[in-house]
Amino acid sequence: MDRDFLIDLFSSFGPVTLRRMFSGYGISADGTNFALALRAGLYFRADEATIPQFEAEGSRPFQYQQKRSGKVVTVNSYWELPARLFDDQDELGGWARAALAAAQRAAVRRPKRARKKATAAKVPAKNVARRKASARKATAKKSAVKKKTAAKKK
Repeated sequence: MDRDFLIDLFSSFGPVTLRRMFSGYGISADGTNFALALRAGLYFRADEATIPQFEAEGSRPFQYQQKRSGKVVTVNSYWELPARLFDDQDELGGWARAALAAAQRAAVRRPKRARKKATAAKVPAKNVARRKASARKATAKKSAVKKKTAAKKK
């Protein structure tokens, strides 16, 4: 699926933002990612309120195989869009609104974590002391090397 196709597909839903992701695109509206367009297909965000719709259509959750272990991983928060919806943009728009609502509900349940700021005050005191001692030793070694070099030149 290319960019123009996806923008046209969501025309009845409204404006969407596409970002490169894995083998396709992440699709978002109002800053919330609600769909994935990958080589394997188009997947919408789902939760306990919308999963029964997907199951009724015979859809399955997104799955991928890990390269190293070969294990198949199932991602229950994204479900494959029923193929019939590609021909009905109005109904697809309704499914997209439901997917956006599911993504927004998930964002409310899981507040964003604050990024940790690196500050000297948060470094344990023993680490600070160890670093200072190491710096003193390095300075002492440099001084000793300079003295030896100066003595050899004389």
